[in-house]
Amino acid sequence: MIARAACGFLLLIAAAALLILPSPLRRIVQLPPGILYLQSEMAVGSGIALRGAPAGTVLRFAPGFSGRALIVVKGSDVELRDFSIEGDRDSSPERSGLPPYDTPFARFTRGNGVLAEGVTHLRIDNVRFRQLAGFAVLVSRSRDVAIDRVQVRDSGARNAAGRNNTTGGILLEEGTQAFRVTRCELRNIRGNGIWTHSLYTSPRNADGVIAQNRFAMLGRDAIQVGHATDVRVEDNAGRSIGFPAEDVDVEGRAVPVAIDTAGNVDRSTYVNNRFEEITGKCIDLDGFHDGEIRGNVCRNSNYGIVMNNTNPDMQSRNIRVVENTIDGALFGGVFVIGRDHLVAHNRLRNLNTAHCNEGTVCYYAPGEPDMLRSGIYLGRGAERPAPARGNLIEDNEIQGFQMKTRCIANAPGVLPEWNVLRNNRCESRW
Repeated sequence: MIARAACGFLLLIAAAALLILPSPLRRIVQLPPGILYLQSEMAVGSGIALRGAPAGTVLRFAPGFSGRALIVVKGSDVELRDFSIEGDRDSSPERSGLPPYDTPFARFTRGNGVLAEGVTHLRIDNVRFRQLAGFAVLVSRSRDVAIDRVQVRDSGARNAAGRNNTTGGILLEEGTQAFRVTRCELRNIRGNGIWTHSLYTSPRNADGVIAQNRFAMLGRDAIQVGHATDVRVEDNAGRSIGFPAEDVDVEGRAVPVAIDTAGNVDRSTYVNNRFEEITGKCIDLDGFHDGEIRGNVCRNSNYGIVMNNTNPDMQSRNIRVVENTIDGALFGGVFVIGRDHLVAHNRLRNLNTAHCNEGTVCYYAPGEPDMLRSGIYLGRGAERPAPARGNLIEDNEIQGFQMKTRCIANAPGVLPEWNVLRNNRCESRW
């Protein structure tokens, strides 16, 4: 049943009246104006353009709502546009952690705004979401997906410890291909903002664009590219990543990141993104290889750019880290592992504002005191051994606390002759 609130009274409408069935031709279905309370999923079949009324349409979860999402897209060639979806995330005391390792989010997380599984040609335009306990949009195993001008506010649930459980934003998972998420605004999200994810045994997400989105006040990552290939992250901007502090999943060691990476990610680029005030890393390259990080700007983070290699199917190699600006990092600028990388023409300024190991002890790894206090650190590995070797580090500007002497450092066991360093400018400040 759907209850409609208008003129001080409730008008009950049978759910079947808005059950949208497949059609051989796309047809426009306009929702009525006002507030509609849904008690169960609204299913949208193939060939439908579902639109809000010009005067405004708000779809709300009714008390006792039963279903995975308010709208479940059941078919292909579907358009959703010009309406709002509102939940009531704080009314339920239920808390949930992450799904089991072999379970996609689409089969686990409830309380979503829009859920689409196994569809093609999906368009979501100018839809506004707020107060959702699940994801605003969850797309799984789909192809040709465009999400544009979506607004998400005040969404995401908590785990048993009261921290974020990744929810609240826009998720594309399980080998979704040919996707675009553009010109969206996400604010006050407990979990991740815009991200991709797949199980280790599932196909990677592919051929995607995440561009011109804006973020503020997120408890986890603004953007995460997870288990993917050929993804372009471009011209995004945000601030206050890892805020408020009580939402950060410290027990799960989920360090907030402006642009994060997970799984096996290649042939991808992170270009011309700007973030500030990050209580974590600017860019995390865990699983990233054979791609480019160019022209990004981060101000006031804990660390700048970090390479890592958790996924067993990849090696950290062939990454171009060029023309980026890291300004005001609490610790270092660039952490390098692996081989055949180019780290060049970067501006690393006001580094090590924590004054590590000069009254403030900053030991992350035993026996490696230079890891957090150096401008560029050539490491011996991360999750797996991967000594920095065969890399070119050139024409970087490195400034900060004692950077004249701690400009570029080698981890124990990484020999100076293994990498080429030239024309780097090192200057101490303070």
